[in-house]
Amino acid sequence: MAMTDFAPVTAAADRPGPRPLRDWLAPPIPGSALWGWLGPLLVTVFAGVLRFDRLGSPKSVVFDETYYAKDALALLKFGWEHNTVKDADKLLIADRHADIWADGPSFVAHPPLGKWMIALGEWMFGATPFGWRFVPALCGTLSVLILCRVARRMTGSTLLGCAAGLLLALDGLQFVTSRAALLDIFVMFWILAGFACLVNDRDRSRRRLAEKIENGRTSVYGPFLLHGWRIAAGVCFGAACATKWTGVFYIAFFGVMVVLWDYGARRAAGVRSPFAGTLMLEAVPAFVQLVVVAAITYVASWSGWIFKGGGWGRGEVASNPLARPFEAMSPLWDYHEAILNFHTGLDSKHPYQSWPWDWPILRRPVAFFYNEPKGGACASSRCSREILGIGTPALWWGALVALVVVLFIWLILRDWRAGAIVVGFVAGWLTWFPSAFADRTMFLFYATPLIPFMVLAIVLAFGYLIGPATVRRRAVPDPAADGVHGGTDAQPAGPDRSDLDAGRDAEGATAAGARVDGAHPAASSRRVVGAAAAGAFMLVVLANFAYFHPILSAQTLPYDDWHARIWFSSWI
Repeated sequence: MAMTDFAPVTAAADRPGPRPLRDWLAPPIPGSALWGWLGPLLVTVFAGVLRFDRLGSPKSVVFDETYYAKDALALLKFGWEHNTVKDADKLLIADRHADIWADGPSFVAHPPLGKWMIALGEWMFGATPFGWRFVPALCGTLSVLILCRVARRMTGSTLLGCAAGLLLALDGLQFVTSRAALLDIFVMFWILAGFACLVNDRDRSRRRLAEKIENGRTSVYGPFLLHGWRIAAGVCFGAACATKWTGVFYIAFFGVMVVLWDYGARRAAGVRSPFAGTLMLEAVPAFVQLVVVAAITYVASWSGWIFKGGGWGRGEVASNPLARPFEAMSPLWDYHEAILNFHTGLDSKHPYQSWPWDWPILRRPVAFFYNEPKGGACASSRCSREILGIGTPALWWGALVALVVVLFIWLILRDWRAGAIVVGFVAGWLTWFPSAFADRTMFLFYATPLIPFMVLAIVLAFGYLIGPATVRRRAVPDPAADGVHGGTDAQPAGPDRSDLDAGRDAEGATAAGARVDGAHPAASSRRVVGAAAAGAFMLVVLANFAYFHPILSAQTLPYDDWHARIWFSSWI
C-alpha cells in the first residue's frame, strides 16, 4: 500500500465533542464490576440448585436417552458408537458394570461431540442416570451465567442481565433438556457461548478501531484488526455443528451479521472507504475465523472414529497414526452422505411430532417420561408422574409479543441489539420450515437453542419499557466536526450504555462532534410504571414455572392435580 493511502487523523485533543472516539464507538458498561459478576453468579447458583436437585430421578432411561446414554458409553469404551444388546436399558439401570455390547458398530445420525460430553459425566460418575445427566445439567446451568453476562453487556444494566438469566433459569423446556441426556441443550449452550463471544468481540474490536484511528495508525480503508474472540466464536459454533448439524445455520447468519457490524463500525468511525475496507480487511478474515475454524473443530470431534478402527464404515486403520486422518477422509465423506440421506428421508410419524410454527405457541410438547405409580404413592387412588418437555407458557407467549416489538425496534430505530436478537431467532426457527414442508419428523425440543434469544427479546423490551435514567434529545450535528467520528454524515444520537432505550444509530454509537440539544430527567412515572410491569411479568413467570415444576421433574401427583396442569388436549 502506498504511503499516500494513509490519511492524517486529527489528534483527539483537537477534536470537538465531549468524549473520545473510543467512548462513542463502544461506551463502557456502567455500574459496579463486582456486582456485574456477583449478581449473575447468584442467579446461576439458583439455576444450578433447580437443575441438580433430584437429577438422578427417575432411575430409568427417559425418551431418547436410550440412544445417547449408550452411545456415550460406547465412545468411552471403543471411541465410536457400538451396538448394544436388546435389554441394554434395563441392564444399565440394574447393574452399571453389566456388559451391554452386542457385535458390531452402530450407525448414528448425529456427530459425536454431544455424546462425548455426556460420556464425560459417565466417566466421572458411572453409567447411572445421574452420570449421563450431569454434563447436560452443568451446561444448562452455565448457560444462565453466559446469558446474564451477555445481556448485561448488550443493555448496560446488571439488573437486566440478571433478569435475563433468571428467565432462562425459569424456562420449562430449558430446565427439562438440562436434566436429560439429549443433545439439544448442548446445541443451545454452544450457540449461546458463540454469540456471547461475538458480542464481546464487537465491543473490543470497536475500541481497538478507535484507538488505532486516534493514534493515526490507519488508512483510507481503516486499520486491520485482530478478532481473537471471533476465533473463540468459531470454535463454539463448530462445537454446535459437531453436536447437531443445525449449528451450521447460525454460522451463516452470524457470519453475515458480523461483517455488517464491521462495516457499521468503520462507517461510524469516519473511515473514508468503509465498504472497501470491510471487504478487504474484515470479510475474508471473518470467513476464516468462523467457517474455517468451525470446520476444523467439527472434524476434530470425529477423532475417535478417525484414529480407531472398527467404527461404522471405517474398517481397519493404517498402522501409522499419522496416515489415519488422510485415509479416513473418503469413508468419513461416505458416512456423512449416509447421515444426510437419513435426515432428508426421516418422515416417519411420531405421536409427539410438531412443526416449527407450532413451537412458539407450545401446541405439542413432548412427554419425556410418564407413569402412574401404584401402592399409595400419593394421597389419591390414582397418581401420575411425568416429565413434560414444554416451555414455561408465560415466558414463551410473552416472548412472542417481545419478538414483534424487537423486530419493529430493529426496523424503525435500527438498534443493533434488536437486529442481533432477531437474527439469532430466525437462524434457529425459520430454517426448519423447508424441512417441515418436506414432512420431516421434528419435535418441540428442537427449539431449545431459540430460548436465549427469546429471553433477550423480553429483556430488551423491558429496557425500552422502563426507559433511561436521562433522556437525550435528538443530536444536532456540529459543522466543526472533522469527519473522523462521522462528521456531517453522523446518525442521530444513540444511547449511552446506561440508556436502556437505544437511539437511532444502527451501530449504537453517538457521533462525535454532535451537540446534544438539551437533556432532562426521564419522567419518573414512566420508569415506575415500566419497572412495575417488568417486575409483574417476572413474578408471573416465576409462579407459572413453580406451578409446572412437578410435571417437569417427575414428581408424583394425584391424577387430578396432574391433569389440572395439562391445559390443552394437545399436551397429552
